[in-house]
Amino acid sequence: MTTTQASVDGELAAATAQRRTFAIISHPDAGKTTLTEKLLLYSGMIRTAGMVRGRKGGKVTASDWMGMEQERGISITASAMQFHYKDAVINLLDTPGHQDFSEDTYRTLTAADSAIMVIDAAKGVEAQTRKLFAVCRLRRIPVLTLVNKLDLPGRPPLDLMTEVEQALDIQASAINWPVGSGSEFAGIVTRADGRVHLFSRTAPGGAAKVGVETVPLGELARSGRVSADVLAQVRHDLELLDIAGNPFSRERFLAGEVTPVFFASALTNFGVEHFLDAFVALAPSPGARPADAEDGRELTVDPIETPFSAYVFKLQANMNPKHRDSTAFLRICSGRFERDMVVKHHRLNREVRLARPHSMVAQARSTVEEAFPGDIIGIINPGLFAIGDTISLTGGFNFKPLPQFQPELFARIRPTDVGKRKAFDKGLSQMAQEGTVQIMRSLNDLESLVAAVGRLQFDVLQYRLRHEYRVETVLDQLPYTCSAWLDGDPATFKPPSASMIVKDQRNRVVVLFGDQLMKTIARDRNPDHLLRDMG
Repeated sequence: MTTTQASVDGELAAATAQRRTFAIISHPDAGKTTLTEKLLLYSGMIRTAGMVRGRKGGKVTASDWMGMEQERGISITASAMQFHYKDAVINLLDTPGHQDFSEDTYRTLTAADSAIMVIDAAKGVEAQTRKLFAVCRLRRIPVLTLVNKLDLPGRPPLDLMTEVEQALDIQASAINWPVGSGSEFAGIVTRADGRVHLFSRTAPGGAAKVGVETVPLGELARSGRVSADVLAQVRHDLELLDIAGNPFSRERFLAGEVTPVFFASALTNFGVEHFLDAFVALAPSPGARPADAEDGRELTVDPIETPFSAYVFKLQANMNPKHRDSTAFLRICSGRFERDMVVKHHRLNREVRLARPHSMVAQARSTVEEAFPGDIIGIINPGLFAIGDTISLTGGFNFKPLPQFQPELFARIRPTDVGKRKAFDKGLSQMAQEGTVQIMRSLNDLESLVAAVGRLQFDVLQYRLRHEYRVETVLDQLPYTCSAWLDGDPATFKPPSASMIVKDQRNRVVVLFGDQLMKTIARDRNPDHLLRDMG
């Protein structure tokens, strides 16, 4: 190896080691978008944090861009943003948290090396959290847990720890512990050194960083900041954790055997900086990724040794309404990316130039001159890219296909003005490519319908058709609540009464069922056929 090559490899290895690429997962209203804002605040990327649901004339969050998101105060699309924090380069995938909008979240998780699971201190582990955690387990993504909203009345921390373990079937290990809760939430104890970090609000609504006073646990009583009852509870809990709590090791965390648990209030910024410091220390930098060679062998793509490679995990059209463009989001898996480089497009078997690469925070774009493993870049998509596409300098492999989850809602949709059929078809096709909805057709191709994992996907579809394509639509929901991909000859399949057989966009046969009972009956009635829940 030449001195120059060794220097290039060393720079690539150092840049990769700096990266932390992660997604935030949670149930709606657990505080995920607020936490995202506060991470940007502590990185210095924004000076003032905006509330998700600001008062009239107030700020809106920097990470949400679609008008519908700002109206509802929820994250609908998965945005990607990069910021520097101390010696680390953070790539944050802000995934949708709404219970009715999860397929985009599932795909985005494939681009993450770790995940932060945000739990509401009052509500504990909720349905959406369980689903997303299951996807992390499927992808072997290590998860850090943040119990949020300690500034509001909540459940006892020990109860929440127990629920995390029982509901998610993983050991939980407390890295820090709250001092009080609700109006008495004063700070956190870091268990490793027994030091108490007492917080003071410095701005209304958590718009600025908090003041911190650090004292040993033994001197907490003299601080005058907590009541005798709170002090006694903290000592009791810490003693119990020392005796019966789960030990923490980074190796077990990376193996998915234990989740480190932190306590904070993202709204007031209490505990946010300590959590971010711990995240940088614990979370993995980008590692090798599994792929399939052209001859069918499984191989691993090393981030340093393999020249540039990436895959498309998300498409998004019309992020800039003035330009009506489409953006392909790429997760860089290996090598160094340089602006305008020419790469192999594996599916199309042709070369493409990666022109006008950019990074984004909400609608603000900045041109990317170079990027490294773990980074997320946006490329203007002139119709060349599809979700799951692999690109590289060398060719010869494809990253593992992105999972597709069974739709649970089905509908027919049509434009109210038949004169706008062309714009309707264009918009529907674009959003199907992005994965906003799935399009399915009858076996004879005479009828088409749209399918989604959750109801909000239909709302987004109609919203975007109205605002981006100027097409008003009527949507008629169909009486099916679950589905499965069918392996076997559809001609010999015996469907139950409340069912329908269709094809998806890849011409795979899908069976729609009125309810889970019908699905069970179909399985029992067709032992020679296989019904799969994941495509």
